[in-house]
Amino acid sequence: MNPTIDPRGQQFAAAITVVVLAAVLLTAPGPLGLGLLTAQVLLFAVGAGLGVRSTPHAWVYASLIRPRLGPPAELEDERPPRFAQGVGLAFAGVGLVGYLAGAPVVGAVAVGLALAAALLNAAFGLCLGCEAYLALRRLTQPARPVLG
Repeated sequence: MNPTIDPRGQQFAAAITVVVLAAVLLTAPGPLGLGLLTAQVLLFAVGAGLGVRSTPHAWVYASLIRPRLGPPAELEDERPPRFAQGVGLAFAGVGLVGYLAGAPVVGAVAVGLALAAALLNAAFGLCLGCEAYLALRRLTQPARPVLG
């Protein structure tokens, strides 16, 4: 059985990510922007590598926010959000490399795309990385014969 998570926790984490990435776009390639982007890259790496339940966002949500809410309508499989963290890691990583390599347009575009995806998740619960995971699963799973 795959671990399950409260999807509201992912929206909470996405909201924090929106704030961090917006601050990066406002302050990069300065030291504050690069520091924030480095921290976000590390957070994405933890979420992708160890699972979204291992992030500081998950701890804050589980400890301070979820106890004040009712139970979630349903839990979701952790694998799609974990994959989404990997996608975020890729975009934030490209952004960081772009800024460090002296290509601020590359950095800003990559961070802007990650920001847009986080904003969709935070505001509407639409996780683009999760949807990509599910689409890839459908493409790579063998077709089941229709009985009947």
